[in-house]
Amino acid sequence: MISIPDPLHPALVHFPIVLILAGTAVAVVAVFLRRWHLPWLAAGLLLTGAAGAAAAAWSGEEEEESTGKLSARAEHILEEHEEWGDRTRNLAIVAGLLAAGAVVAGRSPKVARGLGIAAAVAGLAASYAVAEAGHYGGLLVYQHGVGVSAPGAAAPAANGNAHE
Repeated sequence: MISIPDPLHPALVHFPIVLILAGTAVAVVAVFLRRWHLPWLAAGLLLTGAAGAAAAAWSGEEEEESTGKLSARAEHILEEHEEWGDRTRNLAIVAGLLAAGAVVAGRSPKVARGLGIAAAVAGLAASYAVAEAGHYGGLLVYQHGVGVSAPGAAAPAANGNAHE
């Protein structure tokens, strides 16, 4: 039986980070070099990254309720993290759709190139948003201990359900 990580959010966020960053790199290269199916690869990576970012944002919203009482500073950082996560999701969706549009418009080189450039720019914006969301997430964990078990705290149950 496959156990679901608890908390789920940290397990989910790393996939869209890699997919968005890699998709952006491919989208930028595809602007200058439209061969080896690079536009297809950029679209696939960015769309998959957008789906992963949507799952990560959802899981973060679900887990926000279990953070407990936070200091005013930690609460502010949490809000920034959430806002940058939402921006990442939205920008990745835009980048993925533009990259897919560039693939579909492949028979019209000017349109495909314009959409490819727009996808690369949106991907760069999504990549920046990823970095900001990660920065604030890191502050939450490493400076405020959000989601970190205290030393000597009871470990979760072996079946992954800590609420039994």
